[in-house]
Amino acid sequence: MSTKTLVQQISQPYAEALLELAKKVDKVDQFNNDVTTILQVLAETDELTIFFNNPLISQEDKKEAVNKLFDKHINDQVVKFILLLIDRQRISYLKGILNKYLECSYILDSFVTAYITSSIGLTEKQQHDLIDKLKIMTGKQNIQLDISIDSNLIAGFTVQIGSKVIDTSLRGQLKEIGYFLGASNI
Repeated sequence: MSTKTLVQQISQPYAEALLELAKKVDKVDQFNNDVTTILQVLAETDELTIFFNNPLISQEDKKEAVNKLFDKHINDQVVKFILLLIDRQRISYLKGILNKYLECSYILDSFVTAYITSSIGLTEKQQHDLIDKLKIMTGKQNIQLDISIDSNLIAGFTVQIGSKVIDTSLRGQLKEIGYFLGASNI
């Protein structure tokens, strides 16, 4: 089992539980904002992720850090959820759980996250045009792009929505031609 699959298997039930809690207390929008804030903090400070992943740091120290960082800025129930992850030794999956939570929340609100891998950065117009095309393809009104750059693509981009992948990259086209011609190592 790959690490990515393991993270997905662990993340899904926790993300669903957090979403159920958000719906139960009728604070989905606030939870979404809080989760986005936490993900931004994690993205901006690699040290925090390293701190959470370090098994030599006690659970109490991790809880104290969470309380100091988020106590007055994040909903109490979201803070308690993070503390629960520490108790259950799942804090190293925090980023995956929160991303899965947002994905589930967006599906609930007719949102879709499209993971774009491009050979170069996309302009605002290209992003807007891509969102318009994806709205038609998915039937969803709200599309969020998660864009990453991969210079190995040579040209073009790939789009992943759920399990569906659209590969318009030159690398993908060369692989397809190679497969068609019987060459497996292109």
